[in-house]
Amino acid sequence: MKYLLTATAATALLAGCDTVNRSFNSFNQEAGVQIEAADFGNATMNNTLVQSGATSHTIAVGRRFDNEVESTINFGFNESSLDAAAQATLRQQADWIKQFPEVRFKVFGHTDLVGSAAYNKRLGLARANAAVNYLVGQGISRSRLEAVASFGETRPVINTSAQERRNRRTVTEVSGFVQNHPTLLNGKYAEVIFREYVASAVPRTEVSATEVASGGGGGGGGQ
Repeated sequence: MKYLLTATAATALLAGCDTVNRSFNSFNQEAGVQIEAADFGNATMNNTLVQSGATSHTIAVGRRFDNEVESTINFGFNESSLDAAAQATLRQQADWIKQFPEVRFKVFGHTDLVGSAAYNKRLGLARANAAVNYLVGQGISRSRLEAVASFGETRPVINTSAQERRNRRTVTEVSGFVQNHPTLLNGKYAEVIFREYVASAVPRTEVSATEVASGGGGGGGGQ
């Protein structure tokens, strides 16, 4: 009985020490290190992002983009060409992107699970490139489209091996800011505020008949 009590007390003491050590280490680490500390230098990077506010600004702008613009377009089976609905969505994205010259974006390509992984990786990249090229054609600088990447078939929306249109997509996401500090906006802060002030006075208009006629789009199979 005496041995049992001693072992129990020792266990509790060690647990208490471990908690104290974790608290001590956490208190003495730089801000942001808890976000990601897997690789050398990440603690410093995250500390900079947290202290400068870049992380929270990127998240906030990303949420606004998702709320105000459709970020996803879809494709036909084994296709990387843009149908009318995809083009209409990309024009909306381009209009939003033009209003925020300080923001950078990434475009990710996806496929469904039909076909080989290697083929779908290439197809996903072709879709991402098609979206980027269209945005560039709408007047967006390619330098602001920070990266084009393909996840291929690895991140399906619907986990099925059948043909699934919702998995055949590209997704446009906010990735960061052109300047190191988002609040500086390259000297364009007043311009941005004025731009939004003017935009707020423009009445909403109905979608044109042409846009309605050309919208919709899309049937067809997988990949």
